[in-house]
Amino acid sequence: MKRSLYGLKQAPRKWYKKLDSFMVNHGYDRTTFYNYVFMKRFLDGNFIIFLLYMDDMLIVGHNSKKIYSLKGELNKSFTIKDFGPTK
Repeated sequence: MKRSLYGLKQAPRKWYKKLDSFMVNHGYDRTTFYNYVFMKRFLDGNFIIFLLYMDDMLIVGHNSKKIYSLKGELNKSFTIKDFGPTK
């Protein structure tokens, strides 16, 4: 897997397929018009929107506990760095 991520022209597609599989398996839906935006609605009315740009991610939502939970799950499957709130 490391070879497909580093140095090959297929790397961006492999990365997206792996992340897409992760998000769908965790209950997130791709939006209709943008394949790089995922959304999950919860029964309590909250939601999380996950935006992907290359290898950068932006997570938006009202419930910080659910956002931290998603970050924890992402950290288990990928090596990520949290740069904190967007500026």
